[in-house]
Amino acid sequence: MDLDTERSVDQLTRITRDTDAREVALGAYARLAELLERLEPQHWEAPTECPDWDVAAMVGHLIGAGEAGASLRESLRQQWHGKRHAARFGGNSLDGANDLQVREHAALTPGERIAALREVAPRAVAGRLGLPRPLRRVPVPLDAGGSTATGMPSSFPLGQLMDVVYTRDVWLHTIDIARATSVAHEPEPQVDGRIVEDVVAEWASRHGEPFTLVLDGPAGGRFRQGSGGTDLHLEAIEFCRILSGRAEPTDASSGVHDTAARRLLLARLVF
Repeated sequence: MDLDTERSVDQLTRITRDTDAREVALGAYARLAELLERLEPQHWEAPTECPDWDVAAMVGHLIGAGEAGASLRESLRQQWHGKRHAARFGGNSLDGANDLQVREHAALTPGERIAALREVAPRAVAGRLGLPRPLRRVPVPLDAGGSTATGMPSSFPLGQLMDVVYTRDVWLHTIDIARATSVAHEPEPQVDGRIVEDVVAEWASRHGEPFTLVLDGPAGGRFRQGSGGTDLHLEAIEFCRILSGRAEPTDASSGVHDTAARRLLLARLVF
């Protein structure tokens, strides 16, 4: 983390397949697998912040999501299932697909889950980043209801899903697991910091307002957009948890007390 150097968001390099999406994605998977290797048997049953998911279920979801990234046919199968069963999840087809991923891997042992995740990771990244260019601008709708937090965009490009969102999902679920189990997992700049700065850039683009932002911790930094505007100061991981909908800017743990800052933090992003 470098709090001495303030960076303008328009100078940040976005994560795309033309920059470092492959390296960041593989790094996120590697950090997840390393954390899972350190879990004790009881940790796999620990409840997470995602409703109805313990650690084992969360990893099952990530295996299934990896399989969807690796194969267009598998992705379409999961999407079709999600649409057919969306009514069970408040109209949210993504929740329906996630439920399928969890159930299809429910019988795996912890060791089998780790092995499956390690096996699918490189195939998932290769499949995602191999998406044909004409398909990258296809809009992906995000259903309201279910697990979708307020303030989320209504859609985003398919290329962003492949380059960025799948990686954020792996990364933030790694943090979810560390929080659920209290197993040490220290953020590091090369992966965590890179993801956080990309989140800052997208968040700034979403709301378009001037701000200065100080994010504490190894994954943090100092950022600005325009001149003047709102001042925000919070921990880097908590910033991402708020933008994902896992936490609220009004939570005491956020350390955010300014009304304008809380309003900007409700311009949420897909993780």
